[in-house]
Amino acid sequence: MKITQAAAVAAAVLMLTAWGKPPPMPDPAQIVQPTPIEGSTGAYMSPFTSDGVTAAWVTKSMQVKAAGQIGSMAGNYAGQKAMEQVPFVGGFLGKKAGQALGRAAAIKAIGGEEFIKSTSDLSFNSLQEMSVYLYANYSTNPEYQKILDATYAIYPEMQELYLPAVYGAKLK
Repeated sequence: MKITQAAAVAAAVLMLTAWGKPPPMPDPAQIVQPTPIEGSTGAYMSPFTSDGVTAAWVTKSMQVKAAGQIGSMAGNYAGQKAMEQVPFVGGFLGKKAGQALGRAAAIKAIGGEEFIKSTSDLSFNSLQEMSVYLYANYSTNPEYQKILDATYAIYPEMQELYLPAVYGAKLK
């Protein structure tokens, strides 16, 4: 999905939500699923393994969630403080710097990038593809939101891309 398409979907979702009721999520069974990359050569590691269980990095991320939140808040604060003197663009850059510092703290807290890659056997080249794949395959899992939250700690930008990706997914 292109960013412009994602932005259009996000705008439509926001507009419909503003009228009081968000549009219904698509039926996961009707979504055309992206194909994951076998192994950890993609840019983004899947929180689920090929046999459908959560990757060890997700379990560990859930266990150290409080540390990740502290790191994220500290990172957001540091980034905002560093950029607050720059009008308009400063707020955006401060948020990005905060996300990067929070992500670094979360990755360190769970054992590093190598641990993430070594415990994942599926990956993706885009967060949009990963979002659609996860929704189509695992959104009925009772722990799904907790797993997404653990994934957002490692890939904070996914939180903003998730809903537009799911709403914009191709249907069968």
